[in-house]
Amino acid sequence: MQYSVKLDGFEGPLDLLLHLIQTYEVDIYDIPVAIITEQYLQYIHTMKELKLDVASEFLVMAATLLAIKSKMLLPKHEEELFENQMELEMEEDPRDELVRRLVEYRKYKHAADELKERESQRSLVYTRQPLDLSQFEKEETAKQVTNVTLYDMLQAMQKVFQEKVTRAPRTTIERQEIPIETRMEQIKSSLQSVGGRKKFTELFDKNTKEHVVVTFLAILELMKVKSINCEQQDHFSEIYITMLEE
Repeated sequence: MQYSVKLDGFEGPLDLLLHLIQTYEVDIYDIPVAIITEQYLQYIHTMKELKLDVASEFLVMAATLLAIKSKMLLPKHEEELFENQMELEMEEDPRDELVRRLVEYRKYKHAADELKERESQRSLVYTRQPLDLSQFEKEETAKQVTNVTLYDMLQAMQKVFQEKVTRAPRTTIERQEIPIETRMEQIKSSLQSVGGRKKFTELFDKNTKEHVVVTFLAILELMKVKSINCEQQDHFSEIYITMLEE
């Protein structure tokens, strides 16, 4: 079963690296390559497990991180270090090129955000007759309380895979594929039965990989059509799924 989902949250591998740096609160000029590489590869693995399309640029960045990690782990003989001490001091850090790209990307990203904010402020200069905006009120409210990114969702999925699929007992059962549309309706019914709000992990009530994958894709699709909303108080905290009125 192949199903592709594209969200605005995916802006490229540099965006994912910046997200990891901010999440783990590390210095962008002194990146712990081993930690960041491990977390980056976990995200790529999760995306592949969910059968999401992984762009080639994400894989190129994964190879780049592994190459940097390898260079930093290569042992050097003491004699070589002593004889070429001055040259080694001037030698470029393997991370320098990546840091330059990240700093430049962050600069342009901040500039884009600032321009977007200025555009929003500029749009308020022009006057026009009052419009009925009641139809957008609920949508705007949802945007204000939503702070869950696709990266947060993937991180939550890593825990689901570990708890539901990896620890599930080995059994042989007949495979039954559930259509995305059917699972979407099941999720909506489940939310309605408990007042419209549930923990993200509570929606995965079966310990099979197929069920976990189709449930996650159904959640993404429901978010896309604005049938549900995802909320999270802080990094690594529990994600809650809330039903939106149609």
